[in-house]
Amino acid sequence: MFTPVRLRPGLDAPNRVWLAPLTNQQSHPDGSCSEAEARFLAMRAHGGFGLVETCAAFVTPDGKTWPGQLGVHDDAMLPGLTRLAARVHDGGAQISAQLFHGGMRAPQAVSGHPPWSASAYVEPGADAARAATEDDLARVISAFADAARRCAAAGFDAVELHGAHGYLLSQFQSTAYNQRSDRWGGSLEGRARLIREVTRAVRAAAPDLALAVRLSPEDFGKTRGIDLDDTLRIARWLADDGMDIAHLSLWRSAQNTTKRPDQHATPLFRAAVGTDVTIVVAGAIWTPEDALAQLALGADAVALGMAAIAHHDWPRLAARGAEITRPPFTASALEAEGLSAPFVDYMRRWRGFVAD
Repeated sequence: MFTPVRLRPGLDAPNRVWLAPLTNQQSHPDGSCSEAEARFLAMRAHGGFGLVETCAAFVTPDGKTWPGQLGVHDDAMLPGLTRLAARVHDGGAQISAQLFHGGMRAPQAVSGHPPWSASAYVEPGADAARAATEDDLARVISAFADAARRCAAAGFDAVELHGAHGYLLSQFQSTAYNQRSDRWGGSLEGRARLIREVTRAVRAAAPDLALAVRLSPEDFGKTRGIDLDDTLRIARWLADDGMDIAHLSLWRSAQNTTKRPDQHATPLFRAAVGTDVTIVVAGAIWTPEDALAQLALGADAVALGMAAIAHHDWPRLAARGAEITRPPFTASALEAEGLSAPFVDYMRRWRGFVAD
């Protein structure tokens, strides 16, 4: 866990324990980085995480999905992003921004814009989404590239495309959400076109940054219409398009795949992308033993979510064999770990995490 790992040729993270991208609702209403958000992330850098990822950061206003979401959509965000990168580097970690568009899950009440997706779609309890136009797609590809340029200018080491969890890039990959018959749908090549075009555009816009792509290997939760074998093919294509890091969002990383119950995702993706792509795995990793199990399966790094929220110094605790406590946690304990009141309130949505 505590040896360096390559992000891209010439750029290493100091260890293999990374902070996963975490929704926290701590940014200012305009998307600029707040002191609360910077403090939370900087504490994880000082706590020993080798790479710190931001939350999902929206690349266009119509992609904003949560109140208090970080933005990378405008040059006005640069001062806050620059301060954030410096603070994380001061803690000894590398920093990556997760570039994001919510697609049909970006509610108008939050974004101020009607949502759109691969196809017209009405999800229960959500706004009706319209089908994307060619102009929408050209604009969003350019927006991802512009966001990557901003991150490079701000001093970031990496960016990650959020191609998982049923958000825009995943919606286009999905046979459930993408019913298009034009070049952006139909065959797997068509459904993968948007994430591939975005990957190429970001690679060209920020050639010195490590480029990660987060993928949902198959259906889970609100990820629908995603097939394991399709995702393996997409991962191969993305490696050709310039992806340095494949981030597998497994939710339950100790379990094998649903489609192939006798096989774990990590060896399958290693075979798909080869040895030049770094693989990071996320999903219910709480203890050092959990992390080591994923590395033993062939992952190069692990990304911690819930455990890192509760323990800003998880890597240091793990290194000295200290106890890693589990939920529930009191609000005051979480505040001591760097969570602001809005973040604590958000964590109440996760049953049993915050003590009553």
